[in-house]
Parts: sequence; C-alpha cells; structure tokens
Amino acid sequence: MSISNPAQLSCPGSAGGYRRLGWLAAVVLALSAYAPLSFAATLKIATVSPEGSMWMNSLRAAGKDIEAATDGRVKLKYYPGGVMGDDKVVLQKIRRRQLHGAVMTVGGLAATNTNIQLYSFPLLFNSYEEIDYVRERMDSALLAQLAEDGFRAFGFSEVGFGYAMTKTRASSVEDMRKRKVWIPDDDKASAQAVAAYGITPVPLSIADVLAGLQTGLINAVAAPPVGALALQWHTQIEHVLDLPLLYVYGVVAIEDKAFSKLSPADQAIVSEKLAGVVRAVNTQTRLDNARARQVLIDQGLAWHSASDAELETWQDLARVASDKLIEAGVVESELYLEMMRHLGDFRRSQTAGSTGDPTAESTGQ
Repeated sequence: MSISNPAQLSCPGSAGGYRRLGWLAAVVLALSAYAPLSFAATLKIATVSPEGSMWMNSLRAAGKDIEAATDGRVKLKYYPGGVMGDDKVVLQKIRRRQLHGAVMTVGGLAATNTNIQLYSFPLLFNSYEEIDYVRERMDSALLAQLAEDGFRAFGFSEVGFGYAMTKTRASSVEDMRKRKVWIPDDDKASAQAVAAYGITPVPLSIADVLAGLQTGLINAVAAPPVGALALQWHTQIEHVLDLPLLYVYGVVAIEDKAFSKLSPADQAIVSEKLAGVVRAVNTQTRLDNARARQVLIDQGLAWHSASDAELETWQDLARVASDKLIEAGVVESELYLEMMRHLGDFRRSQTAGSTGDPTAESTGQ
C-alpha cells in the first residue's frame, strides 16, 4: 500500500492508515523530545550598569562561559548603561518580548510583585550580618513568588546601604524636608516611605539623576557609596549623612517563557552561571562599598552623624513609614512579620556591639 495516498493516512476505516498514523505519531514525539536540545537562543538582557563596570565584566564572562558550555546554543546579548531605558521601560519591553531579561532594582519589578521590596523598609537593618541572616531564610520565598509571576530569577544582587547624600549639609528630618529629594520613578514604596517623613520627593529615572543634580532639579539622593561613584553622582554632592537609611538591592531575572524554551540541560547551565555571577558580585560589592566610602572621604565629601535627638526622630518616623507600607499592602503583613521574627531572633542571639560592622548603628526597628 502506498503512503503517498492521503486518504490512507486519515481514513479511520483503514487498518494500514491507523498503523501509519501510529508510526508518524511516534516520529513526531521523538522529534519533539529532541528538539529542545538543539534549540538556539539569544537572550537579550538589559542593565543600567555601565560598560567596564564590575557587573558588566562579570556578566560578559558568564555569557562566554554559557555559550561555550552549551556549544553555542545559548548566547547572551547585553544592553548596558541604561540604553534600553529605566526599569519601568525595560519591564514593558520584556512583556512585549523585545527583551528577555534584566538586571534591575527591586522597585522595577514591584509592578509585577510588590513583595519583592520586602528588604526595603527604612532603617530596617543594623548590619550586614542581620541582612545575611534574614536573607538566608527568606530569599527563596521571594524568588518563588517571582517564578509564579513568570520570572526566573537567579538571586538578589546587593548594592549596599543607601545613605542620604546632599549638596548642603542635612542631618535631621527637618533638614531633609527642605531638600529636593530624588526617588526612583514609579517606585510607590519609596514614595510612601518618604511621605511618612514629610518629604516631597522628585521622581526621576536613574538615568536622569546626574542631570537632575547638575541642573538643580534635585539636590539630595539616597545611594550606596559604590553606586554614587559608578554613576558619577558624587561629583555633584558634598555631604553624606552617616546613617544607613535603607538596604538597596536588585534582581537578575529572565522572563520564564523565553527561559523555558531552553532544554533542561541548558537551563541548568544558565542558572548556574548567572547565580554564580550574583554570588561573586555580592561579595565584591561589600568590599567595593568599603573602598568607595574611603574614596568619597578622600575626595572631600563630609560625613556627618545625626545627633541622638535627630536619630530618635529618624527611627520614630521609620516605624510610622513601615506601618503605612503594610497598611497600604505594599508588602503582605504575614511576610513582613516573618521577616521581623527572624530579625528579632538574630538580635537576641547577639551581644551588644559584637558584630564589629562599621554600619552597625542602631536604627531601633
């Protein structure tokens, strides 16, 4: 019987037709099983990190490793320096499949899942030891939520403690109310937090901050030392409040629909390499922040401490801000309470002043 006759392939009354349909189905299933192994993909990833930075050097090295380990099936194409826009624009491009992933601030992904900002409460952590203890117990839950929302995340990328940096000295809340304070554009958590301090912020994309400082549109930012140096913001500021106001971090993520097209073996390779980048950069970032702090001092930026009364006001309003963020549903209350339980456990296990961390000033949370 000739298989060139279409009727024999589709006629349910033909035993030969059924046999051939079964044979063809087996071939199709076999090909389907092997297809992902040869699927080639170029994953387009955006970041605000400039070319030549530690982040970009690490990402490019990982890209070469991934391409080699997958025999060229998976390539990573980067768009550094914010050329694809701020986090909000990048997220839109990911949803339109113009990009596949990004290294972005958690504020950028808040439109997808607000719980991602869990560690961003003002004056939450006293030290890096506290951060490590809490994150070890809670990172997995946040990454799982991102997975449910369609993102494969490879870890949170630490930027460091954010300090208030200003053109003129400001150590009290009242001083900061007189400043034009920048917050990331469309970052509702930051907007609500500064509102609790009675500060009227100026929302801008990260790419516009330097120009804003140069033109006087803003005259105050909150940033880790390494971020202020990398983005050249330090050239427009003269004073720093030596108080770790918030913990700044981002996330490395790829949209799951793109990632799931890779074979399981290639997914494992990409996950391993990008997670390794996050771990290595996190370790290096802490060292770089210590060095960057000294660089800022050497370049003449004055670091000021808040008085006891000023510190108490900052702490009181931080608690008010945290309560308002919970009431507004920015972060689920159950998740926040779990974090605070872990934080309380760690603090009870420590003796006063035992951490030895230079940022370990009590913030009273």
